[in-house]
Amino acid sequence: MTNPLLLSSGVLDPVGSAARGPVISAFLIFIGLCLLWVFTLASPDERPERLYTADRSLSPVFNGFALAGEYITVVTLFAASGAIALFGYDGLASAVDSVIALGVLLLLARRIRASGHYTLGGLFSLRASGQGPRTAAAVVTLFITVPLLIVQLRAAGISAALLIGMSSDTAQVACTILMGCLIAFFAAVADLRGTSFVQVVKVPVTLVTLAVVVLLALSKFSWSPGDLLSAAVERSAAPDGYLSRGLWAHTAGLGPLNTISDHLVVILGMAMMPHLILRVAASRSGQSARRSTSVAVGLTGAFYLLLIMTGFAAAAVVGGETIGAVDANGQAAPILLASGVLGHGSTARVVLITVVACVAFLAVLTAVTSLTFSAAVSLTQDVLARTRRPLTAVAKVRTLRAGVAVLCVGGVVLSTSVHRYPVEFLVTFSLGVAATCVFPVLVCSFFWPGFNRGGVMWSVYGGLVLCTVLTFFSPTVSGTPYALWPDLSFDWYPFHTPGLISVPAAFLLGWLGSRRPARAPRPSRQAVAGGRKVV
Repeated sequence: MTNPLLLSSGVLDPVGSAARGPVISAFLIFIGLCLLWVFTLASPDERPERLYTADRSLSPVFNGFALAGEYITVVTLFAASGAIALFGYDGLASAVDSVIALGVLLLLARRIRASGHYTLGGLFSLRASGQGPRTAAAVVTLFITVPLLIVQLRAAGISAALLIGMSSDTAQVACTILMGCLIAFFAAVADLRGTSFVQVVKVPVTLVTLAVVVLLALSKFSWSPGDLLSAAVERSAAPDGYLSRGLWAHTAGLGPLNTISDHLVVILGMAMMPHLILRVAASRSGQSARRSTSVAVGLTGAFYLLLIMTGFAAAAVVGGETIGAVDANGQAAPILLASGVLGHGSTARVVLITVVACVAFLAVLTAVTSLTFSAAVSLTQDVLARTRRPLTAVAKVRTLRAGVAVLCVGGVVLSTSVHRYPVEFLVTFSLGVAATCVFPVLVCSFFWPGFNRGGVMWSVYGGLVLCTVLTFFSPTVSGTPYALWPDLSFDWYPFHTPGLISVPAAFLLGWLGSRRPARAPRPSRQAVAGGRKVV
């Protein structure tokens, strides 16, 4: 039995030399139109509140579509479908967790909007005064955002390289740099309202594209889902275990507690992403926030249902070993499927591959923009705007733009630097930080009157240290074939993700910190300077 994780990256041309020219030309035209559209959506208003939250003017249904769009990222689109294509049941379970995560966000959406805050710093300050909680929130935001930027840009480089028929490492790095520069250009002029329009358009385009690909795959098996699933099992790298738990090497042999930890991290982590909280906080009211999240739950459920079917279709049409030969984590599965459901040389095949490429570009464009935008808002509003010389409204906007550009460029540099390494563990680390450092603080802030500044600081920094230490000493970093350093072995923590230990520990640390005698916080530098309070 061949383990797809052990297959080396190969060179495969899913487009074909005859179709490559039209595909690339159409793709470049689409990119140009997207950039032009961004400029038309960019707001000339220099008020920070409009840029951050669109003046909380978005309708519930519109914001619900945009919130669903936040879940359609290049990682979910390519990595999730690839995981299903290669690892069957284990990939399916992860996709289901992502839908449940929106249910968790739904439970907190009304309270998040009712708080009046739109950054983690504001939410962390609900029961804790002073600059400390806001700084802690900015630190957590960066620890969540930067790892995801690296992985998103890397996935974008892999998919773009496939379109030009060059899946070598050099081509992937070059494509990562080019895509990163385009996205940095986009993000530097974007605001929440402008990105919301792009997110809304992305949702139906993605759903229709996936539905077409799945239907074309079904037509190859006489429209029988059962035959397609049987073919997926037979053509997988491990037919005997494809529909059973444990095929994914990241979880195999680690026991049921590891599975619980993985589910906990994915569900809570995906619900507590800073850019999702910013989106919910931009709703018109608490009731509007709940309605937007409810709309997003339905749309996201449809997206993941199609994504699951896409993964099985890729395994059936393309084959697990072929997918794993291009990328060990299966990120090429959707493109390989799009190139395999129609005959070579047909115009329809060129059109389909081009549309998939455009959807991939929209996914990475919006995902990276949302991540960098929310991080830049946090840094600007919670840290830089609270110095001894408070920023004016115009200075806040300029600082936000500069912060977005710096984060994008930094993400490109880091992504290309670690391109040859298996950095997928950064996704679980980012989700682990969100689940550990954000969820306990919000729950305690909303539902426990005794929660105070000490509890916030202990929970945030204690949880962050735990996540970092447990991840570093986990099987994702050393001691296993898929680890960052497979030849070393210092993986004394037995689980794939830190959530089983770090999430309960963060709640405990919050309780212990809140029980300590209260100490008057040091006044913020802005307060000392006599500046007005910034929410």
